[in-house]
Amino acid sequence: MRAFVVNELDGALVCGLADATAVATDPDDLLIQVEYSGVNYKDALVAAAPSRVRRVATLVGGVDAAGVVVASSDPGLPVGTRVAAHGSDLGVGRDGGFAEFLYAPSRLVNVLPDTISTREAMVIGTAGFTAMASVLALEDHGLGDGEVLVTGATGGVGSIAVTLLALRGHQPVASTGSLQESPWLIDRGAVRVVARDEISDRPDRVLASERWAGAVDCIGGDTLHQVLRSLRYGGAVAASGLVAGTELATTIYPFITRAVSLLGIDAVEATRATRERVWAVLGEMSPLVDFTALIDREVSLEELGDSLDLVRRSATRGRILVRPTTR
Repeated sequence: MRAFVVNELDGALVCGLADATAVATDPDDLLIQVEYSGVNYKDALVAAAPSRVRRVATLVGGVDAAGVVVASSDPGLPVGTRVAAHGSDLGVGRDGGFAEFLYAPSRLVNVLPDTISTREAMVIGTAGFTAMASVLALEDHGLGDGEVLVTGATGGVGSIAVTLLALRGHQPVASTGSLQESPWLIDRGAVRVVARDEISDRPDRVLASERWAGAVDCIGGDTLHQVLRSLRYGGAVAASGLVAGTELATTIYPFITRAVSLLGIDAVEATRATRERVWAVLGEMSPLVDFTALIDREVSLEELGDSLDLVRRSATRGRILVRPTTR
């Protein structure tokens, strides 16, 4: 089968289109004929040497995929079922979705709602799943009235978070380093757009002005620190990103003087209950979403290497779809 293979040998990395064989590794593995995959920031980290996240020297990349089950021993996921697969070690420690076929354990496979096509499922992908989980976490916490900051707003998680927040009646403010994309972000539902260095103020104080009712942070590092110090009393930030670094240098003051909360969002080992809830809500909302507007580009496996570099450089807006077949 056609696949995008990542191979590291003695520190040298070779990535590209190759012939590969889909191999089952778990007793409950399902075989999925992949119709679409999507490019995530983690995919760019996997296709790098040295890699902070890749667990094996050689594998098929792609942390998510959508398609149709073609072989299954699970009565809940029979042959012909349209599904999305993502999470755990797909595309990180075992072969992933940048291929024509994918073996995945049933615990990582979700039946797609009737309202979501396999193409739309990968416009959503891991990024959209993370965005929806972030919005639900904020709402569960008690998201009040007021502006909700979204950092990294032109990226996959950020752009979908802006869209979902707006559709659910909130007031997303998009923060980006690509201000030329402001009209596009306004079209996605942002009430306004701010530069990434404008999310906080009063650098001489421990705390900034109370600005945000909540936040979705896709960046991490100092950006997350600035978000925490500028949340309104009782606000929360749903954090899922590490583009700006894995270290968080902050103070205790936002937590003990403004009662703010830091909500960690994990799409990798999410429980089945969380996965089912998120996909169900996405299915309810999908008729309201303009998926086409969220697509940066659609590429073949041959073009995937260049797309990974674009994601690495944060030079995209929205999602990159991958077609593993040559149709």
